[in-house]
Amino acid sequence: MRLWWALRSALFVLWMAATVVPWALMMLVLSIFVRGPRLYWPTMVWLRMAVWGAKAICGVRYRVHGLAHLPTAAQQRSAVVLAAKHQSAWETFAFPTLMPHPLAYVFKRELLYIPFFGWAMGRLDMIHIDRSKRAEAWAKVAAQGRRLAAEGVWVIMFPEGTRTPRGRQGTYKSGASRLAIESGVPIVPIAASSAKCWPRKSFLLRPGVIDVSIGPPIPSTGRQSDELMREVEAWIEAEMRRLDPDAYPAAAQPAT
Repeated sequence: MRLWWALRSALFVLWMAATVVPWALMMLVLSIFVRGPRLYWPTMVWLRMAVWGAKAICGVRYRVHGLAHLPTAAQQRSAVVLAAKHQSAWETFAFPTLMPHPLAYVFKRELLYIPFFGWAMGRLDMIHIDRSKRAEAWAKVAAQGRRLAAEGVWVIMFPEGTRTPRGRQGTYKSGASRLAIESGVPIVPIAASSAKCWPRKSFLLRPGVIDVSIGPPIPSTGRQSDELMREVEAWIEAEMRRLDPDAYPAAAQPAT
């Protein structure tokens, strides 16, 4: 069985490599003429191909719960900050294809050096930071995040900072809640059980269903960033235990 998964996963990696090169080159050429949403949506087509490839080749399906909690596509200026659980590469590919608004990821600048993928991503209006310069990085996130929120773009951050193994909980940092407070927008918690099918730091995919659960927006007005993030953390971790109970010991309790 594991060999079969490995063969399918290798075919999936080949699919991504074969499709990202021509698509990235097309987007780099397109970026000479257009920017903003007119570049964002065509670029997201490759992510749709990646998510489709995971489903068609490796049997990785998904279900989304709580889409009604998000502002609709018609509400162009209804910005939010998304704070999501991060277990694998799947959600970085899938979330932009699930949301009705453009997303701006906050990510480490080293990703820009990935051939083709990183080059195309660098042409989008996202926030890439140098993690070694924390004060400078936060100033950039705050300034660009406020501007993007004013334009109706949703900023998405992973509060744990990096991918966490299935059934584990990282340290939730308050960057997303600070940005929500400074931008005057709600923060939306998101749980995703992606490690069931796509383990952390691995391309050995397993067939199954990934559940994505979008929580109700939490107002940020008048809140303290640490206290607000604790509420986000409690919702996400409780929801993770509901979505993927086999990954957590029976005695484990949600973070408070």
